[in-house]
Amino acid sequence: MRIKIIISILMVVIMQFPVIAKENSTQEVNTIEYMNISWWEKYNDEHLINNLLKIYQNNYDLKIAALKVKENEQIVKAQFANELPKLGLSGQLYRDLRSSMQQFGDMQIPSYAQYNYYLPITASYEVDIWGTNRLRTKSSKQELEIVKQAERATYIALTSDFATDYFNLIRTDEFLKIQNELIKLQEEIVSKIKDKYEVGLCSVNDLLVEQRVLTLLNEERNTYIKNRDTLIDTIKVYLADSSDTVERNSYESITLLNGIPLEYSTEIIENRPDYLQEEANLKRIGIDIKVARRNFLPKFIIFGQIGLNAYHLDTLFNSASQMFSAGVLPSIDLFSGGRKLAILRLKKFQYDEAFNSYKKTIIDGIKDINLGIIKYKEAQENYKESSKRLELQDKTYSLVKDKLEIGSASDLDVLYAKQAYLMVKKDEVSNKMNSVISTIGLYKAAGGMDLYKINENL
Repeated sequence: MRIKIIISILMVVIMQFPVIAKENSTQEVNTIEYMNISWWEKYNDEHLINNLLKIYQNNYDLKIAALKVKENEQIVKAQFANELPKLGLSGQLYRDLRSSMQQFGDMQIPSYAQYNYYLPITASYEVDIWGTNRLRTKSSKQELEIVKQAERATYIALTSDFATDYFNLIRTDEFLKIQNELIKLQEEIVSKIKDKYEVGLCSVNDLLVEQRVLTLLNEERNTYIKNRDTLIDTIKVYLADSSDTVERNSYESITLLNGIPLEYSTEIIENRPDYLQEEANLKRIGIDIKVARRNFLPKFIIFGQIGLNAYHLDTLFNSASQMFSAGVLPSIDLFSGGRKLAILRLKKFQYDEAFNSYKKTIIDGIKDINLGIIKYKEAQENYKESSKRLELQDKTYSLVKDKLEIGSASDLDVLYAKQAYLMVKKDEVSNKMNSVISTIGLYKAAGGMDLYKINENL
């Protein structure tokens, strides 16, 4: 009879193991998908893609975010273990010393000493009648979802920030190239003005003005050099690479993304990591409220022991030394000083706070997307206008060169015209790169989705 009861208890334990396999078979997300390489390929920049892949392999922020996910996966597993039976072995060997004053009724037991060998296997299982432990596991899963979305947010923010710095570096390279041309032109202008001054064809003020312009151009070049070096150091941190150079594209090879939709459904925010985090947090606290309520209900624990209990080592494995016990332990807190009620109220307040944060996230998400669209429109229009202005300035420059050939313009006029063209060229470069960077900002605001396909997915 004892064996049948023991087998029944062990069957209860064994039946739980399929559940363990099911609960712990969490599918790991392939985090390379967070990089969204297919989107970045639209910029037609091989160096950008290679650098992003290097970031995926080396960046420490991404590694830290991945470790936080793994940590929380273990927390989920640890919490799930509370739903399962416990089985343990706790042996004892002690020497019992009794005085002669111990007695039962009128019978007095003489003093004695003896060993006790106690080897029980103990099993216990909290019957989750109210589903409290199950709810706690669900709550920890929502916490895991929050951490996963935080990891995804890290990927989106880091890749977007890197791409912005990368294109700013290309812009700075082009600025330096133009600035060097401007300085070379200004040096020629200063030289010619100096010649005119020496023969008395201009005043000393004219010469000083051009020399001051040259110093200003040199100062501006120094600023560009500082910006370039700063951007290179920042990019090296992204790449976790201490090499001397950063592979990058040339300005002439930059591809503009045109035809991006300018109207989106408000459902677009449902893809943003911050929205999904707030949604998971709301669910988590809702589950915690249910747990807090069910903590007022009684608990039922099934327990049992099977093992050996003997006073002599040579009789330890005899049938007379076998011991067995089993039972059910109901428990309920009759008074806890208001702790459980306070926890319930606390969770309700936290739920209200999370709900307000959830609504605010929706509003902030819509604002970010609208602002991204506005910046993209502005950058596109400014680039078109600066391109027209550059085209007009190029025509002006060509006319001055034609005048030089027929003798109605001087070399200085040509230098000034080319200088004006290069100044407009800088504006055109800046607006073109602003247009590229505005698409990155819109991509980030949309939660890292392909902007061309975003309406197809909603």
